[in-house]
Amino acid sequence: MKRLANTSKPADLRTGLHPVEKEAVEVFVRIAGLLRLPRSVGEIYGLLYFAPVPLSMDEIRERLVLSKGGTSMSLKTLRSFGAVRVEYIPGDRREHYRAEIELRKLVAGFMRDQLEPHLRSGQDRVKRMSGMLEGFPAEEQKFLQERIRRLGNWQKRAKRGLPLLLKLIRA
Repeated sequence: MKRLANTSKPADLRTGLHPVEKEAVEVFVRIAGLLRLPRSVGEIYGLLYFAPVPLSMDEIRERLVLSKGGTSMSLKTLRSFGAVRVEYIPGDRREHYRAEIELRKLVAGFMRDQLEPHLRSGQDRVKRMSGMLEGFPAEEQKFLQERIRRLGNWQKRAKRGLPLLLKLIRA
């Protein structure tokens, strides 16, 4: 980040944002970081969360001083989670975005798009691990088989529990 002359504070390139918008952006940047999502995902969601009208990709990019590619990828991520939706603005051919503000929809979208694929790949890994025990001493092989079995059970429980959890969230 650029620094202002004669100060130790970083310059905020997002000068077009109101202080409330800047704070909102930072709140969602921190949440995005906790979820291991790119910073720009949090920035865009924070801006849209406080936007009274839907914003186009160009408006988002300019207000947050983001690259076109980064803005596009982050909007794609947010759309896949159901965190933003596209709205039609009469007379404007561009897509405009509005934040989804229902927490249960956000959590359900994140769980569906992030957790389900990991659970599927985890099951495949557990199966592969079971076939990799050749060459270990018998006692160690027995120990590893038990751990793999437990891990497989965790995977099965999580896979069974996810649809129930999604139903609870949607209720």
